Amino acid sequence: MPAPAKLAIYPGTFDPVTHGHLDILRRACRLFDEVLVAVAANEAKEPLFSIEERLALLQPHLKALPNVRVEKLEGLTVDFAKKRGAVALIRGLRAVSDFEYEFQMAQMNRHLDDSIETIFLMPSHTFFYTSSQIVKQVCQVDSSRLEKFVPDNVLKALKKKFGKK
Repeated sequence: MPAPAKLAIYPGTFDPVTHGHLDILRRACRLFDEVLVAVAANEAKEPLFSIEERLALLQPHLKALPNVRVEKLEGLTVDFAKKRGAVALIRGLRAVSDFEYEFQMAQMNRHLDDSIETIFLMPSHTFFYTSSQIVKQVCQVDSSRLEKFVPDNVLKALKKKFGKK
């Protein structure tokens, strides 16, 4: 009898999705049989894009990754993962500054359910300094420099949000 498929959850706000997020996703796809990208509302971050827009911005990039699907994250991430039978949560680490927060979240998730592991993945060095927040800030000033950091569909959506040509 074949072993059950190993599912990982890649949670995040993805406001908007960047090449760094997609790099982490591709890495996770090599490690797990299936990866579910869980898009969180996260109103505390005051997202620029609605959750529906963020889900739509991700969709075109999943076609090349047959073992990926995307859903809206509702409730606690660890509960969401448990309900879907996930064995791991994927988290990206860009810099040491990310580690403290991610470490605290991983420990809390372990306390809530120690059957789900947190796996930290680092993006390519090309994306160490890329974040959705920085991308939005740069777009407000000079959207012409963002093609290295976000996919074309995201760049178009950002320009539209900020009234850029």
